[in-house]
Amino acid sequence: MPMSPHLPDSDGVDLYWLPLGAGDAHPSVRQSGRLFEALVARHEHRDRRDLYHSALEVRLDGERFVVEMAPVWSNETPDPAVVCEGAVGLSCLRVSRFFRYEIHRWRDGVIPDRAEAVASPQQLSADRGRAQRVLELVPMFPNATWGRDELRTGEMWNSNSLTAWLLARSGHDVEALVPPPGGRAPGWSAGLSVAIRQMSKAAVA
Repeated sequence: MPMSPHLPDSDGVDLYWLPLGAGDAHPSVRQSGRLFEALVARHEHRDRRDLYHSALEVRLDGERFVVEMAPVWSNETPDPAVVCEGAVGLSCLRVSRFFRYEIHRWRDGVIPDRAEAVASPQQLSADRGRAQRVLELVPMFPNATWGRDELRTGEMWNSNSLTAWLLARSGHDVEALVPPPGGRAPGWSAGLSVAIRQMSKAAVA
């Protein structure tokens, strides 16, 4: 999807594709990601790809919000911006801040690795209704354990699951959304699967 310009004060939703581990002072995220991708690529008999995680920027009524999932220890985020938390790796480990993630809905927030974003920002919508819906949905996100498949989608749950779930549930066209060329976004399909499952149940009820 090509990047689209927007007016600074206009309502809308933008998507950022961020290389895994970009902007991280500790190389562990990037290194573990490369190892993970090497193992998956070998199992699937394909070449390795670049891994991306995602974040959203939402503009509504003259205000700007950053919506993303991040480790609790990764940055100093104001308490009002933290909507909910979840476990990392194993649910029993969430007693430690090193094994918890946060969901941010951060007014005037910062995407730490924004400068390294690829093919971004991508404007996904430019209407007030969808922007408002994204922000309203954030507290409803299923905070399953990061890196696991507790919701039985066939894929791990992570930051891409958050982005995909929010976009699908808020009525955005997600079929055309793909990572930059040569890359992939683990967890994206998991978020879409859960969103579709929930919307199907709501339509039947």
